[in-house]
Amino acid sequence: MADENRLLKNVVILENREKLTVTGVLDVVSFDENEILCECQKGVLYIRGENLHVGRLDLDKGDIDVDGLISSLVYEDGASGKGSFLGRLFK
Repeated sequence: MADENRLLKNVVILENREKLTVTGVLDVVSFDENEILCECQKGVLYIRGENLHVGRLDLDKGDIDVDGLISSLVYEDGASGKGSFLGRLFK
């Protein structure tokens, strides 16, 4: 089933900066009230904001729903971003 997840599209839907739905999520690396890091098919997705809450997480389907005030969504490429991401993770 893990191979099927890798074929899903990475779709990001943001509603009124308060509700975020992301598909194509492979893993959630870390999360707190201000930042959620998701490993997606297109790279690492940094979700930043205030009072962030993971409402639904289904890694079998590759879906995550996030509620809260979302201030930014930033992708780091998988190829060039891996070293940078790991560097930030182990700081």
